[in-house]
Amino acid sequence: MNEIKVKKSPFQRAKMTLGVLALIVLAACSKVEGGADQAKRPADDDKIQVVATIGMITDVVQVIGGDEVEVHGLMGPGVDPHLYKASQGDIQKLDDAEMIFYGGLHLEGKMTEILEKLEKHKPTVAVSKNIDPSRLRAGDKEQGTQYDPHIWFNVKYWIAATETIRDTLAEYDPAHADTYKRNAEAYIAELTKLDDEVRTRIAEIPEAGRVLVTAHDAFGYFGDAYGIQVMGLQGISTAAEYGSKDVSELRDFLVENRIKAVFVENSIPTKSMEAVIAGAKELGHEVKIGGELYSDSLGEPGSEADTYIKMVRHNVNTIVEALK
Repeated sequence: MNEIKVKKSPFQRAKMTLGVLALIVLAACSKVEGGADQAKRPADDDKIQVVATIGMITDVVQVIGGDEVEVHGLMGPGVDPHLYKASQGDIQKLDDAEMIFYGGLHLEGKMTEILEKLEKHKPTVAVSKNIDPSRLRAGDKEQGTQYDPHIWFNVKYWIAATETIRDTLAEYDPAHADTYKRNAEAYIAELTKLDDEVRTRIAEIPEAGRVLVTAHDAFGYFGDAYGIQVMGLQGISTAAEYGSKDVSELRDFLVENRIKAVFVENSIPTKSMEAVIAGAKELGHEVKIGGELYSDSLGEPGSEADTYIKMVRHNVNTIVEALK
């Protein structure tokens, strides 16, 4: 006799999710008595087991932690953190981790609640926490976000995130604090050079042509920092749906301003921008896809965008070559 499968209601699914979250928190409580403030590295030679959410954070933690850490990234190349749902494997990684780093500012969407709860029981750190809120861009109230979470698009803000990672590791593992500080000093020097490089390259684009049109509004910090107007079809979070009005408004902007190139993103399907291009063509204006940008995730291992620094360089080179 065939087994009859009953589809669970949204209420039942919500109860299951809350149950899983409760189990994780209970497990964390049993492992770290006294809360996160008292957590220190055990006196052994094992590497610190770290979980990071997005690839950009995973990359920096590995650079700063060096041989003292083993980093497990949850979200691989092409994964959209705004829509990400934790798997059973992810739950196990979070439970086993000694330390967790995440973006914060509601970047991780549905995972935000559990990450914030884990902060009470083990070192669970939002890398954006030390950036002055007055320097942050406004978020999307409809999506429940107070601030724009895409801070890595301003390299100076990513330096602040790097400092937060450095200080968290040094506090947890004082015996190797000098190692983390040396690694961070060298990496921040690279980031400072990268920031100057981005400014120099964007200046190659004629001022009238400094308009970056992408699938979703992730590049706002980039535009503010480096002097380029940014427009996205979707909102700050890809959980915000776009409609025909959004497509037509962006199409009209391209036609009226004679914008010659738009850009797709590695973590978002291209069909949205293809609709805008087709609409502009119907009005007699040819728009091309200027290339693929990396917005919410890194590239595949071995690609030209498999680290944060390489990702920024790839994006800037792609933008400049298409618009200058």
